[in-house]
Amino acid sequence: MAGNSFGQLFRITTFGESHGVAIGVIIDGCPAQLDIDMDFIQSELDKRKPGQSKITTQRKESDTVQILSGVFEGKSTGTPIALLIPNEDQRSKDYGHNVDVYRPSHADYVYDAKYGIRDHRGGGRSSARETAARVAAGAIAKLFLKQQGIEIFAHVTSVGTIEAPNLESNDLSALLQIREENIVRCADPATAHEMIEFIDSVRKDGDTVGGKIGCVVKGCPAGLGEPVFDKLHADLGKAMLSINAVHGFEYGSGFAGSELRGSQHNDIPQPKAADLKVFKTTTNYAGGILGGISNGMDITFKVAFKPVATIMHNQQTINAAGEASEIKGKGRHDPCVVPRAVVIVEAMAALVLADQFLRNKASII
Repeated sequence: MAGNSFGQLFRITTFGESHGVAIGVIIDGCPAQLDIDMDFIQSELDKRKPGQSKITTQRKESDTVQILSGVFEGKSTGTPIALLIPNEDQRSKDYGHNVDVYRPSHADYVYDAKYGIRDHRGGGRSSARETAARVAAGAIAKLFLKQQGIEIFAHVTSVGTIEAPNLESNDLSALLQIREENIVRCADPATAHEMIEFIDSVRKDGDTVGGKIGCVVKGCPAGLGEPVFDKLHADLGKAMLSINAVHGFEYGSGFAGSELRGSQHNDIPQPKAADLKVFKTTTNYAGGILGGISNGMDITFKVAFKPVATIMHNQQTINAAGEASEIKGKGRHDPCVVPRAVVIVEAMAALVLADQFLRNKASII
């Protein structure tokens, strides 16, 4: 089905279910002779895998990736790359209580309405387990983008009402080190400590909480994106909104920009030297995108995640017959998804940029 594929030239198709034998992805359109760093791909998956800390789900998955095709002697061959990630710690019995009962704010009912059949074990394809396949594909997209001098960095900017200060740094490696030194993946250590304590208290209450992830793309050249339907920010928005539990996307000044006047919001270009390809503005309310096309400034955006729908409390609901029922949350679930979703946001951004980079090659003779 088309709904399982993403991208035009750098195109991925994911497959598998949360409680099936495995999940995986096929990448079509990756250029040949790209160095495929398996250690890097695995390190990306390790950032998303469950069971990392006290504030994530305790499902134990190594997420060990296998490459089945498309790579020879460490390099891409230009043919489809197939990656497989076995499922190792399924506990399907944890979902026996909701075979005929719809979990509030889950996709249970809409799956029945659309297909007339659903995999009740962890949500099947609607489970966030599917995103491991995207992270694997996104890691290869990152390797491609790195060759082009493009870097992507995301971190947790808020949990509930706890907000991290805006970061001003061109040293992404330093920010990455700070982010990976705390289990919530916030690049501000003081805020990270506060977030961790809050998430843990929510977990102990049997509840969940949402949050936001901020992302910056550095080194992106001007010219990526299309002026009408495939605007760069539109593709980024589609990519982010395809991630489980995402309820909002904004780029640049976002919704706050609607409160400003044009005289405040306009990004004034700076005079430049002989290199006409260098474009700088005094501010970056545009978030690095003008008219749907990258302008060479940092691309910035934020992604909002809702609280996880499964809570460890009894909730009123209905069953498949439409009758009133009650359900209690069971199984292993994240009290807050954003710490593990940071690398998913980066992966989806990388897939968009790799696709747009290749498409842009056909824009000018």
